[in-house]
Amino acid sequence: MSASQGRLAQFVLRYASPLAGLRRVPVLGRCVSWAGAKLVPRDSLAWVEVQKGPAQGLWLHLNPRTGNTYFEGGGEREVQEALQQHLRPGMTFYDIGANIGFFTLLAARLVGKEGPVVAFEADPEIARRLREHVSRNVFGWVAVEEKAAWSEPSMVFFERIDPATSPDRGLGQVFTEGAVDSIRVSAVSLDDYTRTQPPPDFLKCDVEGAEVEVFRGAQRLLREKHPGFICEMHSENNHRFLIEEFSRLGYTCQPCGTNHLLALPQ
Repeated sequence: MSASQGRLAQFVLRYASPLAGLRRVPVLGRCVSWAGAKLVPRDSLAWVEVQKGPAQGLWLHLNPRTGNTYFEGGGEREVQEALQQHLRPGMTFYDIGANIGFFTLLAARLVGKEGPVVAFEADPEIARRLREHVSRNVFGWVAVEEKAAWSEPSMVFFERIDPATSPDRGLGQVFTEGAVDSIRVSAVSLDDYTRTQPPPDFLKCDVEGAEVEVFRGAQRLLREKHPGFICEMHSENNHRFLIEEFSRLGYTCQPCGTNHLLALPQ
Protein backbone atom coordinates (compact mmCIF):
# COMPACT_ATOMS: atom_id res chain seq x y z
CA MET A 1 0.00 0.00 0.00
CA SER A 2 1.35 3.44 -0.98
CA ALA A 3 1.79 6.34 1.44
CA SER A 4 -1.24 8.11 -0.03
CA GLN A 5 -3.38 5.00 0.35
CA GLY A 6 -2.16 4.65 3.95
CA ARG A 7 -3.21 8.23 4.69
CA LEU A 8 -6.60 7.56 3.11
CA ALA A 9 -7.01 4.46 5.28
CA GLN A 10 -6.17 6.52 8.38
CA PHE A 11 -8.81 9.07 7.35
CA VAL A 12 -11.48 6.43 6.79
CA LEU A 13 -10.71 4.72 10.11
CA ARG A 14 -10.76 8.00 12.03
CA TYR A 15 -14.05 9.16 10.54
CA ALA A 16 -15.81 5.82 10.13
CA SER A 17 -18.72 6.73 12.42
CA PRO A 18 -19.61 10.08 10.78
CA LEU A 19 -19.27 8.53 7.32
CA ALA A 20 -21.62 5.72 8.37
CA GLY A 21 -24.18 8.35 9.30
CA LEU A 22 -23.89 10.01 5.91
CA ARG A 23 -24.65 6.71 4.19
CA ARG A 24 -28.17 6.85 5.64
CA VAL A 25 -28.89 10.21 3.96
CA PRO A 26 -30.95 9.78 0.73
CA VAL A 27 -28.97 10.35 -2.49
CA LEU A 28 -25.89 11.56 -0.57
CA GLY A 29 -25.62 8.15 1.07
CA ARG A 30 -25.43 6.42 -2.30
CA CYS A 31 -22.69 8.80 -3.42
CA VAL A 32 -20.67 8.23 -0.23
CA SER A 33 -21.01 4.45 -0.56
CA TRP A 34 -19.98 4.55 -4.24
CA ALA A 35 -16.94 6.74 -3.52
CA GLY A 36 -15.94 4.55 -0.58
CA ALA A 37 -16.11 1.39 -2.68
CA LYS A 38 -13.91 2.96 -5.35
CA LEU A 39 -11.32 4.44 -2.99
CA VAL A 40 -11.23 1.70 -0.33
CA PRO A 41 -12.10 -1.80 -1.63
CA ARG A 42 -13.88 -4.07 0.86
CA ASP A 43 -10.91 -6.45 1.12
CA SER A 44 -8.24 -3.77 1.57
CA LEU A 45 -5.94 -3.70 4.61
CA ALA A 46 -3.73 -0.89 5.90
CA TRP A 47 -1.06 -0.75 8.62
CA VAL A 48 -2.08 1.73 11.32
CA GLU A 49 -1.10 2.54 14.91
CA VAL A 50 -3.65 2.18 17.71
CA GLN A 51 -4.46 5.72 18.79
CA LYS A 52 -5.65 5.45 22.40
CA GLY A 53 -5.89 3.23 25.45
CA PRO A 54 -3.56 0.55 26.84
CA ALA A 55 -2.72 -0.66 23.32
CA GLN A 56 -1.73 2.79 22.04
CA GLY A 57 1.19 2.60 19.63
CA LEU A 58 0.73 -1.03 18.65
CA TRP A 59 0.58 -1.70 14.89
CA LEU A 60 -2.39 -3.49 13.32
CA HIS A 61 -3.20 -4.42 9.71
CA LEU A 62 -6.84 -3.31 9.54
CA ASN A 63 -9.68 -3.08 7.09
CA PRO A 64 -10.29 0.70 6.84
CA ARG A 65 -14.06 0.12 6.62
CA THR A 66 -14.42 -1.97 9.75
CA GLY A 67 -11.33 -1.51 11.94
CA ASN A 68 -12.32 1.74 13.66
CA THR A 69 -12.82 0.14 17.09
CA TYR A 70 -9.33 -1.38 17.10
CA PHE A 71 -7.83 1.80 15.64
CA GLU A 72 -9.30 3.90 18.47
CA GLY A 73 -8.16 1.37 21.09
CA GLY A 74 -11.72 0.58 22.15
CA GLY A 75 -13.71 -2.61 22.30
CA GLU A 76 -14.04 -4.91 25.31
CA ARG A 77 -12.43 -2.39 27.61
CA GLU A 78 -13.14 -4.66 30.57
CA VAL A 79 -10.78 -7.25 29.05
CA GLN A 80 -8.08 -4.64 28.48
CA GLU A 81 -8.42 -3.44 32.07
CA ALA A 82 -8.31 -7.00 33.44
CA LEU A 83 -5.08 -7.68 31.56
CA GLN A 84 -3.59 -4.43 32.83
CA GLN A 85 -4.56 -5.31 36.39
CA HIS A 86 -3.46 -8.94 36.48
CA LEU A 87 -0.49 -9.29 34.10
CA ARG A 88 3.01 -8.60 35.35
CA PRO A 89 6.44 -8.74 33.67
CA GLY A 90 7.63 -12.32 33.25
CA MET A 91 4.19 -13.97 33.49
CA THR A 92 3.11 -16.59 30.95
CA PHE A 93 -0.09 -15.71 29.09
CA TYR A 94 -2.36 -17.78 26.83
CA ASP A 95 -4.85 -16.15 24.43
CA ILE A 96 -7.49 -18.76 23.56
CA GLY A 97 -9.33 -17.64 20.42
CA ALA A 98 -6.86 -14.88 19.64
CA ASN A 99 -8.37 -13.72 16.31
CA ILE A 100 -6.06 -11.04 14.78
CA GLY A 101 -4.29 -10.64 18.12
CA PHE A 102 -5.32 -7.34 19.68
CA PHE A 103 -5.22 -8.84 23.19
CA THR A 104 -2.22 -11.03 22.33
CA LEU A 105 -0.21 -7.91 21.49
CA LEU A 106 -1.41 -6.01 24.54
CA ALA A 107 -0.48 -8.96 26.77
CA ALA A 108 2.93 -9.28 25.10
CA ARG A 109 3.63 -5.65 25.92
CA LEU A 110 2.52 -6.13 29.55
CA VAL A 111 4.52 -9.30 30.29
CA GLY A 112 7.62 -8.19 28.38
CA LYS A 113 10.39 -10.23 26.82
CA GLU A 114 10.65 -12.59 29.79
CA GLY A 115 6.97 -13.50 29.62
CA PRO A 116 6.03 -16.16 27.05
CA VAL A 117 2.74 -15.55 25.21
CA VAL A 118 0.88 -18.30 23.33
CA ALA A 119 -1.96 -17.35 20.97
CA PHE A 120 -4.35 -20.09 19.78
CA GLU A 121 -6.19 -19.29 16.54
CA ALA A 122 -7.82 -22.03 14.44
CA ASP A 123 -8.65 -20.05 11.28
CA PRO A 124 -5.63 -20.26 8.92
CA GLU A 125 -6.28 -16.89 7.28
CA ILE A 126 -6.65 -15.09 10.61
CA ALA A 127 -3.64 -16.94 12.06
CA ARG A 128 -1.57 -15.59 9.16
CA ARG A 129 -2.64 -12.02 9.98
CA LEU A 130 -1.92 -12.69 13.65
CA ARG A 131 1.64 -13.72 12.76
CA GLU A 132 2.00 -10.53 10.70
CA HIS A 133 0.98 -8.48 13.72
CA VAL A 134 3.43 -10.28 15.98
CA SER A 135 6.24 -9.72 13.48
CA ARG A 136 5.38 -6.05 12.80
CA ASN A 137 5.40 -5.27 16.53
CA VAL A 138 8.65 -7.24 17.03
CA PHE A 139 7.23 -9.44 19.79
CA GLY A 140 9.56 -12.41 19.41
CA TRP A 141 8.28 -13.98 22.64
CA VAL A 142 4.82 -14.65 21.14
CA ALA A 143 4.09 -18.13 19.71
CA VAL A 144 1.09 -18.60 17.41
CA GLU A 145 -0.57 -22.01 17.55
CA GLU A 146 -2.77 -22.54 14.50
CA LYS A 147 -5.07 -24.84 16.47
CA ALA A 148 -8.37 -24.84 18.29
CA ALA A 149 -8.41 -25.36 22.04
CA TRP A 150 -10.84 -28.20 22.79
CA SER A 151 -11.68 -30.91 25.32
CA GLU A 152 -9.21 -33.39 23.81
CA PRO A 153 -6.57 -33.60 21.07
CA SER A 154 -8.44 -34.29 17.82
CA MET A 155 -9.49 -32.95 14.44
CA VAL A 156 -12.60 -30.76 14.57
CA PHE A 157 -14.74 -28.77 12.16
CA PHE A 158 -14.28 -25.01 12.30
CA GLU A 159 -16.99 -22.85 10.75
CA ARG A 160 -15.57 -19.81 9.00
CA ILE A 161 -17.91 -16.81 9.00
CA ASP A 162 -18.53 -14.90 5.77
CA PRO A 163 -16.27 -11.81 5.73
CA ALA A 164 -19.32 -9.73 4.77
CA THR A 165 -20.74 -10.57 8.21
CA SER A 166 -17.49 -10.50 10.19
CA PRO A 167 -14.59 -8.94 8.21
CA ASP A 168 -11.97 -10.36 10.59
CA ARG A 169 -13.89 -13.68 10.84
CA GLY A 170 -14.07 -13.09 14.59
CA LEU A 171 -17.26 -15.12 14.96
CA GLY A 172 -15.85 -18.44 13.71
CA GLN A 173 -16.47 -21.43 15.94
CA VAL A 174 -15.81 -25.13 16.39
CA PHE A 175 -18.48 -27.72 15.58
CA THR A 176 -18.48 -31.47 16.02
CA GLU A 177 -20.03 -31.85 12.55
CA GLY A 178 -19.28 -29.99 9.34
CA ALA A 179 -21.23 -26.80 8.62
CA VAL A 180 -21.69 -25.09 5.24
CA ASP A 181 -18.47 -23.05 5.32
CA SER A 182 -16.33 -25.26 7.54
CA ILE A 183 -12.81 -26.62 7.46
CA ARG A 184 -11.12 -29.36 9.46
CA VAL A 185 -8.54 -28.07 11.91
CA SER A 186 -6.27 -29.55 14.52
CA ALA A 187 -7.44 -29.22 18.13
CA VAL A 188 -5.53 -29.59 21.38
CA SER A 189 -6.54 -29.68 25.03
CA LEU A 190 -4.81 -27.30 27.40
CA ASP A 191 -4.05 -30.21 29.73
CA ASP A 192 -2.24 -32.02 26.94
CA TYR A 193 -0.49 -28.88 25.65
CA THR A 194 0.89 -27.92 29.05
CA ARG A 195 2.49 -31.32 29.56
CA THR A 196 5.34 -30.11 27.37
CA GLN A 197 4.92 -26.31 27.42
CA PRO A 198 5.03 -23.75 30.27
CA PRO A 199 1.53 -23.43 31.76
CA PRO A 200 -0.13 -20.01 31.83
CA ASP A 201 -0.23 -17.73 34.85
CA PHE A 202 -3.21 -15.99 33.25
CA LEU A 203 -5.32 -16.63 30.16
CA LYS A 204 -8.06 -15.05 28.11
CA CYS A 205 -10.74 -17.22 26.47
CA ASP A 206 -13.13 -16.12 23.71
CA VAL A 207 -14.22 -19.11 21.65
CA GLU A 208 -17.76 -18.24 20.52
CA GLY A 209 -19.65 -20.80 22.62
CA ALA A 210 -17.02 -23.54 22.93
CA GLU A 211 -15.86 -22.38 26.36
CA VAL A 212 -17.28 -25.45 28.16
CA GLU A 213 -15.24 -27.78 25.92
CA VAL A 214 -12.09 -25.69 26.39
CA PHE A 215 -12.27 -25.94 30.17
CA ARG A 216 -13.23 -29.60 30.10
CA GLY A 217 -9.83 -30.05 28.53
CA ALA A 218 -8.14 -27.96 31.23
CA GLN A 219 -9.17 -29.71 34.44
CA ARG A 220 -5.66 -30.69 35.49
CA LEU A 221 -4.32 -27.24 34.61
CA LEU A 222 -6.96 -25.48 36.70
CA ARG A 223 -6.66 -27.93 39.59
CA GLU A 224 -2.85 -27.98 39.83
CA LYS A 225 -1.62 -24.65 38.43
CA HIS A 226 -4.57 -22.35 39.23
CA PRO A 227 -4.05 -19.70 36.53
CA GLY A 228 -6.27 -16.66 36.66
CA PHE A 229 -8.40 -16.01 33.61
CA ILE A 230 -11.08 -13.95 31.93
CA CYS A 231 -13.63 -15.73 29.74
CA GLU A 232 -16.42 -14.48 27.53
CA MET A 233 -19.65 -16.40 28.11
CA HIS A 234 -21.83 -16.98 25.08
CA SER A 235 -24.90 -18.51 26.75
CA GLU A 236 -26.59 -18.55 30.12
CA ASN A 237 -26.26 -22.35 30.28
CA ASN A 238 -22.50 -22.15 29.75
CA HIS A 239 -22.26 -19.44 32.38
CA ARG A 240 -24.12 -21.47 35.04
CA PHE A 241 -22.21 -24.68 34.31
CA LEU A 242 -18.79 -23.06 34.36
CA ILE A 243 -19.45 -21.01 37.50
CA GLU A 244 -20.13 -24.30 39.32
CA GLU A 245 -17.02 -25.92 37.81
CA PHE A 246 -14.74 -23.04 38.66
CA SER A 247 -16.06 -22.81 42.22
CA ARG A 248 -15.49 -26.54 42.67
CA LEU A 249 -11.88 -26.08 41.51
CA GLY A 250 -11.19 -23.35 44.03
CA TYR A 251 -11.87 -20.15 42.11
CA THR A 252 -13.61 -16.96 43.08
CA CYS A 253 -15.68 -15.68 40.15
CA GLN A 254 -17.03 -12.23 39.44
CA PRO A 255 -18.66 -10.57 36.44
CA CYS A 256 -16.40 -8.42 34.30
CA GLY A 257 -18.45 -6.21 32.04
CA THR A 258 -21.59 -7.51 30.38
CA ASN A 259 -20.48 -10.89 29.01
CA HIS A 260 -17.17 -11.73 30.67
CA LEU A 261 -16.33 -13.66 33.79
CA LEU A 262 -13.14 -13.04 35.79
CA ALA A 263 -11.97 -16.10 37.75
CA LEU A 264 -9.13 -15.90 40.26
CA PRO A 265 -7.74 -18.65 42.48
CA GLN A 266 -8.84 -18.42 46.12
